[in-house]
Amino acid sequence: MDDQGCPRCKTTKYRNPSLKLMVNVCGHTLCENCVEMLFVRGSGNCVQCDTPLRKSNFRVQLFEDATVDKEVEIRKKVMKIYNKREFDFTSLRDYNDYLEQVEDIVYNLTNNIDVENTKLRMEQYQRENKDIIQRNKAKLTREQEELEELLLLEQQSNEQRRLEVLQEEQRQLQAKRKSKQALLDELEQSKLPATILLAQHKVRAAQLETQIEQQKQNVKPTSLFSTGIQIGQTVSLQPLPRIQEVLYLYKPLQVETYGPPAPDLEQLSRFGYLNHVRAAMPQDTAGGYTSALACYRAIQDAFSGLFPPKA
Repeated sequence: MDDQGCPRCKTTKYRNPSLKLMVNVCGHTLCENCVEMLFVRGSGNCVQCDTPLRKSNFRVQLFEDATVDKEVEIRKKVMKIYNKREFDFTSLRDYNDYLEQVEDIVYNLTNNIDVENTKLRMEQYQRENKDIIQRNKAKLTREQEELEELLLLEQQSNEQRRLEVLQEEQRQLQAKRKSKQALLDELEQSKLPATILLAQHKVRAAQLETQIEQQKQNVKPTSLFSTGIQIGQTVSLQPLPRIQEVLYLYKPLQVETYGPPAPDLEQLSRFGYLNHVRAAMPQDTAGGYTSALACYRAIQDAFSGLFPPKA
């Protein structure tokens, strides 16, 4: 993070921790001061790639790698055009091919690969699917509005609960203060021994704590998810389609070691191979280590390559 800096004035985050780096559509960075100096007229060229840029398109760099900021911005623009959903396709295969096409476009634009042809392909797709794009934009807008309303309701509910908890804490604090003040007054005015008064105060304090705990348990939990679904509500969802595939059949590898066959794992203890191997500690077995396995690997390595390779 300390190596981040402005390529023009060479100021780095290490020398100036408050340095604010800006990034534009080309993916190259400049510090805020250099942006103000170079783009005083509102437009200019990038100092690294000479791409024409507008000052209004500069934004604060969010990621350590400026290429990530560039990809995020490109992805936003591409997704405004390629905004189809899974239900717009007849099969999952077609939808996956569509997503792969989107990723290819984002990759090409991010890495400056065949940019002109990629942009032409996007323009052609936008012309051919104009109605679908507008329809999906309207759907996204409605869904975003509904989600924002739900989030606002949840935020208001959380704020209301926070205020209620704060008020309850204030009431509990005042009750404890009153209890302490009552004890002091009794000690000052009562003729009873102090030990009896202190015992009575402890009983009242215990009762007060019990009431506080009961009030905490009576707090109503939230009953609504941010999606608008009630907690505990049964939601009927469509079952996922099952894809029938051939199960994988494991076949042991036949490796030519050019040496005598090593004894099996079961034979190591019987033949005395484990007598000179450190026994596994409990903390070793937690990670999967066993003495037999380590010995078996060592013997395999020792036996390999003892015979000359076959001509």
